[in-house]
Amino acid sequence: MIQLHQLRPNTKRKRKKRIGRGGKRGTYSGRGIKGQKARAGRKIRPAMRDQIKKIPKLRGYRMKVRPQPRVVINIQVLDKYFKDSDVVTPTELLRRGLIKRTRMKTPIIKLLGSGIISKKLVIKDCQVSKGAKEKIEKAGGFIH
Repeated sequence: MIQLHQLRPNTKRKRKKRIGRGGKRGTYSGRGIKGQKARAGRKIRPAMRDQIKKIPKLRGYRMKVRPQPRVVINIQVLDKYFKDSDVVTPTELLRRGLIKRTRMKTPIIKLLGSGIISKKLVIKDCQVSKGAKEKIEKAGGFIH
């Protein structure tokens, strides 16, 4: 009965051809002329790394700063929803339901001069156009 340590292959072990070490193979030894594949100790980079290196790199620091949301309101809306000598602020506009929060933030308010205003209003923390500023001050209101 044959034991495991007695097993031997039928054919002789064939050694790998060691190319480029003199002998009868000519100048290039079957490797062609120059290039990475003709060199000793050549290592070809993995294809995935080449793909990653081709992707354009984004400059800058981590996140892009998004512009803060803005809302435009005409002064005729203020005339309709506010009483005489009321203070108009973004939080007050939110409370009365004239604007909504966007991305969990109170938006920047810009007042435009469309329409007529007859009430004296105090405006705080809002951007105001030239036409709106003239009409508010003409009605007796003022801007902080």
